[in-house]
Amino acid sequence: MTEPTFRFRNVAVTAHPHVAEAAPEAAQISAFLNEQGISATHGLLYDELLRRRIRAGEFDLLIALGGDGTMLRAGHLAAPLGIPILGINMGHFGFLMEIQQNNWRSALPRLMEGNFWLEKHMMLISEQWRSDEKMGSWLVLNEVCVSRGQIIRPIQMTAHVDDVFLTTYVADALIAATPTGSTAYALASGGPILPPELRNILLVAVAPHLSVDRAIVLAEGASVNIIVHTDHQAVLSVDGQVPIGLADGDRVTARASEHSALFVRFQDAGYFYRNLTSHMNQNPTIGMHR
Repeated sequence: MTEPTFRFRNVAVTAHPHVAEAAPEAAQISAFLNEQGISATHGLLYDELLRRRIRAGEFDLLIALGGDGTMLRAGHLAAPLGIPILGINMGHFGFLMEIQQNNWRSALPRLMEGNFWLEKHMMLISEQWRSDEKMGSWLVLNEVCVSRGQIIRPIQMTAHVDDVFLTTYVADALIAATPTGSTAYALASGGPILPPELRNILLVAVAPHLSVDRAIVLAEGASVNIIVHTDHQAVLSVDGQVPIGLADGDRVTARASEHSALFVRFQDAGYFYRNLTSHMNQNPTIGMHR
């Protein structure tokens, strides 16, 4: 838990572009803050002009309207700059969000009074290597996932921890997750739940075939290397984004980033466990696509 030592003066209010109510709500929040003497600007999360202004350091708070996916994208944008994020839930699950859509008018005065704390979430830096060439690098809030593609055949993956051989997996996928991501795909794959203040990497295999079938919690500061061995399609996905093709012999690395995502919290530190039990067996997305 980190107590705030400042007041916010310049705020960016971003809305998920595919949530119909998000943009009008963002405009209302921006107007409300401006009335209180805080400089606020609103726009869509993927608006490039607004993103450039955020990267330029014009804002000291990012308010994100949407669901958990919105918080992931906001984390990628704000964490390198140390900008705190306040999540307002307009999605379906909202496990990472702090307040609900109809509660922001009562919550924002607490923000202006400094009645909040900042929760620090570990992030990863992940890289894809092909021989000695780095193909890409990504900031990660939830998980790095190396998996099979559309062909329904497992892939073989060799895992090393701190350059020491760990094991070889034959599985549909191998997930390297943060504590934040332990409640996402890793949880659905049978992994343990880690509280967000930890700084460990969680390794979870998806549908392992005659391989290690238990999740492994790595020590703080550990690094992971996953080498792909396959003669068919394999892909890399970071925080659920568009998959990237992997070739036989490609190496995917994951280690703690120097950046952390800062989430604004009004609730006490026990909120995590209360939310956890209330969300279990009550997934609001069930039945949505019938």
